[in-house]
Amino acid sequence: MVVRVELDAIDMKILRELQDNGRITNVELAERVGISAPPCLRRVRKLEETGVIRGYRALLNASALGYDLVAFCMVGLKHQSDANLKAFAARTASWPLVREAWMVSGESDFLLQCVAENLASFQDFVIEELTATENVDTVRTMLTIRQVKDACQVEI
Repeated sequence: MVVRVELDAIDMKILRELQDNGRITNVELAERVGISAPPCLRRVRKLEETGVIRGYRALLNASALGYDLVAFCMVGLKHQSDANLKAFAARTASWPLVREAWMVSGESDFLLQCVAENLASFQDFVIEELTATENVDTVRTMLTIRQVKDACQVEI
């Protein structure tokens, strides 16, 4: 269970700035949010400790690295017991091609975002790994044409 954290206006400014530039120095961050550096650093550490800030990472251009195919797979399981759902969710962690996995409601049980070098490697994954996985009943795939929005930030 996630506990909501009380945030004030300064915390919100810090979060907005860090979403725009996670490599900003503490001194610059403090200047931008209107406080001195030591309390700014304490606030950032508290946001990290409480899990509001989950981590920092570089956002890479997949196409520039040779990963030109993005696809989504809607996966339906034969049985949806808690153990089966947890087992499939754990299995997704071992597939490097799966970049995001969501348990969903509706026609499917899971939605997987997959990034592959090409169509052949994606097809190999679907046929040899995904559909061959125990308890998988249906797999519907959607190849993407073009990304039209990439808002990885939380609106705050």
